[in-house]
Amino acid sequence: MENTYTKIFTTGTSAALKVTPGHYATNHAHINYYLDITTLKARTNEAQQTARSLAGMYLYDTVVDTIVCMEGTEIIGAFMSEELTKSGLHSMNMHQTIYVTRPEFNNNSQLIFRENLVPMIRNKHVIILMATVTTGLSVNKAIECIQYYGGLLQGVSAVFSAVDEVSGVPIRSVFGKRDVPDYAYYDYRSCPLCKAGRKLDALVNAFGYSKL
Repeated sequence: MENTYTKIFTTGTSAALKVTPGHYATNHAHINYYLDITTLKARTNEAQQTARSLAGMYLYDTVVDTIVCMEGTEIIGAFMSEELTKSGLHSMNMHQTIYVTRPEFNNNSQLIFRENLVPMIRNKHVIILMATVTTGLSVNKAIECIQYYGGLLQGVSAVFSAVDEVSGVPIRSVFGKRDVPDYAYYDYRSCPLCKAGRKLDALVNAFGYSKL
């Protein structure tokens, strides 16, 4: 896999998305591309460019108090808060700054915030930041979490999204189906790759992939 990826570029940033065709399984679906955003999340130059692109989608009409980072996007979230703050975006919280935080998974795989973090969510204008959005199930879980803790959801951002909206909430992404037009995901029970007898290449999640 490491030697077969293609770098995909999009408008507004010189950071590249690495895509590798194949047959992969996520927690929710089978997909025909592995999207490697490791450097976009972990290398400061690419993370800053990604954050700048995402921040530009909120500069003129959105109040942001808190960025909730999912799937290891904390570095992007920190740069995104910096971009929004220096651009003069209005914040309603008393410190006139932007919180960057993440939820925790409990033993039942539910998203929770500890008591010390709840003040960053309750009555705050919140953006959810995802690495990738495919089926929307993870986004739905994050949205429900923010609503449960009394946050005011302002939007969902992602490095890559295969869908334009989830539960009526628009997904604003740097990369999308316009950049990888044949990207597809399937229910594992009706996956055409499985039906064609093609074995899985790897298990993938927000941390990366494990070859089979």
